[in-house]
Amino acid sequence: MKEIILSIGLWFSVFGIKAQQIKVLTTDNKTSIRGMSVPDDNIIWVSGSNGKVGRSLDGGNIWQWIIVKDYEKRDFRDIEAFDANTAIIMAVAEPAVILKTKDGGQHWYKVFEDSTKGMFLDAMDFDGKNGIIIGDPLDENIFMASTTDKGESWRKWHGVLDVLTVKEKGEAFFASSGTNIKSGKSGMFFVSGGKQSNIYNWEDIAIQEIPITKGTNSTGANSIDIYKNKGIIVGGDFAKDTISKNNCSLFTYYKEKFTFKIPQTPPHGYRSCVIYINENKLITCGTSGVDISNDGGMNWQLISNESFHVVQKAKKGNAVYLAGAKGRVAQIIF
Repeated sequence: MKEIILSIGLWFSVFGIKAQQIKVLTTDNKTSIRGMSVPDDNIIWVSGSNGKVGRSLDGGNIWQWIIVKDYEKRDFRDIEAFDANTAIIMAVAEPAVILKTKDGGQHWYKVFEDSTKGMFLDAMDFDGKNGIIIGDPLDENIFMASTTDKGESWRKWHGVLDVLTVKEKGEAFFASSGTNIKSGKSGMFFVSGGKQSNIYNWEDIAIQEIPITKGTNSTGANSIDIYKNKGIIVGGDFAKDTISKNNCSLFTYYKEKFTFKIPQTPPHGYRSCVIYINENKLITCGTSGVDISNDGGMNWQLISNESFHVVQKAKKGNAVYLAGAKGRVAQIIF
């Protein structure tokens, strides 16, 4: 497919002018992509609506598109890929299902299913073979399940950890990019939104309110990433996606206490996903654009007005990819 340069964003630093290009690799008007996993610079897996999964083994030049049999109407909001052949995908509800493939997507088998009324899965996170999923509260208890074998089997924690309850009715989690839960050296962190927006540390049972916009069903935290002993949270109001106020917060965690810091120049609108490229460079994206920070998240520069739901960096490598509506997958060229 002919490469399309969507936009070139210029930003300035004390070292001079640097530029980024956002290069579209593939599009599909029938699919909205929210799940992305990048094992290395060349292997890219994505998942989305209409039962669709995409895979590239050459950095996005050639794509294999799969419609998962018997799940043609499902929305796979998150995906975790372990290599070129092995991946798991998460269908959020009615019922909630997790499927796994070991042959590059040719065949899928069910490893998790829950048809409980109100069940809605939001995100997965893995650290090697250990993984965890989070779902919306059931009777105010946060739904969680974990695996120690790359998703072959799952243990449900709902009703076991009753201390993990939402603080206010109308607080839940967003399945906007599969990134509202993240493992770090200090624990397993996840963030909520809606009427209330909190950050949780599962291991310490620590809970604290996030200084981010909240109060309606479209507001709150959407994504979290961790770098060593610190982290970043983005969100905002997806119903008013150009508003920049109270859409991002930096934090550190020590002795069951979160300390927050608000950026001097926030991202330019609602953002559904954020990642660290390194300690100082970060990327965030949402329906109203893509931003970059070169100072640890304190100041953000808009590099594109194009809409993307998710951004991911290669786990082994340096490549950075975006995905979003209309089946678009793109690469950020630094």
